[in-house]
Amino acid sequence: MNAEKDFTPLTPNIVRALNDKLYEKRKVAALEIEKLVREFVAQNNSTQIRHVIQILASEFALSQHPHSRKGGLIGLAACSIALGKDSGLYLKELIEPVLTCFNDSDSRLRYYACEALYNIVKVARGAVLPHFNLLFDGLSKLAADPDPNVKSGSELLDRLLKDIVTESNTFDLVAFVPLLRERIYSNNQYARQFIISWIHVMESVPDINLLDYLPEILDGLFQILGDNSKEIRRTCEVVLGEFLKEIKKTPSKVKFAEMANILVIHCQVADEAKVTNDLIQLTAMTWMREFIQLAGRVVLPYSSGILTAVLPCLSYDDRKKNTKEAASACNNSLMKLVTPEDDDDDEEEGSKSLGSPSTGDEQPKVEADSNDMLNASQESTGFSNISFFTPASTERPQVNLDLDGIVQVLNRHLHDSSTGMMTRIAVLKWLYHLYIKTPRKMFRHTDSLFPILLKTLSDESDEVILKDLEVLAEIASSPAGQTDQAFSCDSTVNNLVLKVPQGPKPGQQPSTNPKAVDSSPSTPSMNSYFYKFMINLLKRFSLERKLLEVRGAFIIRQLCLLLHAENIFHSMADILLKEEDLKFASTMVQTLNTILLTSAELFELRNQLKDLHTQESCTLFCCLYRSWCHNPVATVSLCFLTQNYRHAYDLIQKFGNLEVTVDFLMEVDKLVQLIESPIFTYLRLELLDVENNPYLIKALYGLLMLLPQSQAFQLLSHRLRCVPNPELMRTVEESKYMDSKRQGASKRGSHTQVDYNELLQHFDHVQSKHLEIRHQRSGRASDHPDRKLM
Repeated sequence: MNAEKDFTPLTPNIVRALNDKLYEKRKVAALEIEKLVREFVAQNNSTQIRHVIQILASEFALSQHPHSRKGGLIGLAACSIALGKDSGLYLKELIEPVLTCFNDSDSRLRYYACEALYNIVKVARGAVLPHFNLLFDGLSKLAADPDPNVKSGSELLDRLLKDIVTESNTFDLVAFVPLLRERIYSNNQYARQFIISWIHVMESVPDINLLDYLPEILDGLFQILGDNSKEIRRTCEVVLGEFLKEIKKTPSKVKFAEMANILVIHCQVADEAKVTNDLIQLTAMTWMREFIQLAGRVVLPYSSGILTAVLPCLSYDDRKKNTKEAASACNNSLMKLVTPEDDDDDEEEGSKSLGSPSTGDEQPKVEADSNDMLNASQESTGFSNISFFTPASTERPQVNLDLDGIVQVLNRHLHDSSTGMMTRIAVLKWLYHLYIKTPRKMFRHTDSLFPILLKTLSDESDEVILKDLEVLAEIASSPAGQTDQAFSCDSTVNNLVLKVPQGPKPGQQPSTNPKAVDSSPSTPSMNSYFYKFMINLLKRFSLERKLLEVRGAFIIRQLCLLLHAENIFHSMADILLKEEDLKFASTMVQTLNTILLTSAELFELRNQLKDLHTQESCTLFCCLYRSWCHNPVATVSLCFLTQNYRHAYDLIQKFGNLEVTVDFLMEVDKLVQLIESPIFTYLRLELLDVENNPYLIKALYGLLMLLPQSQAFQLLSHRLRCVPNPELMRTVEESKYMDSKRQGASKRGSHTQVDYNELLQHFDHVQSKHLEIRHQRSGRASDHPDRKLM
């Protein structure tokens, strides 16, 4: 240091001692400075006081010489002690040079700086609050200091500052939050400990309302929650828990919308191998559950993002049971928020036709946004680890359902082969719920959803298939799907008379479609998607024969419950009548026939066909018969079911002209088994009336003649031996009985108007086509001797 420089009012002895390497001599100089400053205070000489502080700061604390810096620090502390309550007038000049020394490379000097600042703050107390950001910034650096002595000193200063903040009611939170938001993202363990401890303290102070600024620090808190230190994680859990308690107490003051995206991000796990990520996800999911329940429809604009985070969690195993339960609660609560009012027109959609399914270029588009990670990754095969959304409309975010975004999320989960079973079920429940609550808007998305819903019928889970069928059935039967131009597969299909499902679905809006007002059973109220569904379902069965074999009966039986059996069988029969793949048509008819004859779900339809006493039942019989002709044995069984015994006999007479294969005989065998089943109890009882049912007995004998000497042959032969002798069955009242039978037959014939000759001609025509196809196949097989003949 320049010896000739003037340090007045500091004496040469003080200057010399401040530059000494020995602490004791610097301490003596500090006492002299304290005495000197006290005199200036007594004289109210602020000019000299500022001069002394300036010399200590610029010439000593900020000097290049380490001993001089140490002297300057102890001198500044002495000034503060001497000033006492007046130190607040000079805090800026006192604090800034000390804080500069916090960055010194010498750990001893950083320790002295910390000690000096402690003394300054201890004297000034509440007067330091205007300079809090500077102090906090400096302390946050020392909190991560590698030297244990410096860390220890900073902790003492930290506790002192916390006491001052806790006691004060003038803390400037607005000025502090930007600094807190910046420093909360530190990755240093000690810095994180420092930050979370301060948030904990401030959250506990009644006069500091940190909840208002929670959206600015919530993301950082979740980052800290993933720290490797148990102690830090535990403290962060406590802090978040306290915030959540406060949110529950005062939900009206909470900025739910501003924090929704933050929770969406942290509900998604980037690395499932990390235990800390499980904690983050569980905590975020717990918060999300509370937000949905407390905020209600305010979160609807963020529903697509919430579902992106929640749906995968529904397939977690017991290792993440708590997260799964929280996600399930979120999902259920969010679903309840969607109401029929979300199907109302809005200004942008007012010009669109709400009752029409969307096609081609008319597909709705979600508003592009830089924050919409889902839209950005729509074409990717995997899910984005971090997806969040902004409201589609900022005008009414509290009531605006992000339906387009929701459908995109649901669609993606169905397309993703890695989606868990419970997630797929939840997705389908959502789609069903949306078609019930918002049918008009949902039908704009039906064209894009329809293919994946059909594909989902191949799922391994029966429960998934059941939910999928419920969605498809709702699409096929909803009045909102009615169009002026029905789906045209052919004129016959369009003229089908369809049964109407009785009553609206739970929670469904009353239909405003004039076509659906009439609820009589003959109203063709199934919409255009019903025919499209039936055609595509049969096409899928044709392409995936394993699906037909394993799940075909299950799918059709469930559809019969959901959409009325008559609708299903009538439409499928009509479509199969035009099927070009005759082998598939025969297999499909065999499947439908087995379902018709054996399923409990088809009880009413069997009863309807049993007597053919109405024109509707006759029409249905003729429709089924024409398609059943693809399978001769199924056609005979249909005649047995409808008590057309003479026609059954006529058909069996024609079997002699057919190619009798092993498969054919196996079908006859199955029919014999069915005749012995409860379904045909009435048929077996009619064997008692021998004289009035001769063609039934002849038809059964015809089947017997077709069978080889097998178990089925023995079974049917034994049954026919039980047919009573007509002479023994005669009674005194026989003439009256015969008259009543004739009258009944005459009456039945007057209602049924079935042209059986035409039906026989149709049977011959169909069988000739099958024979022609078999001959063609046989010819192709003969051209390739290595191919095995079937």
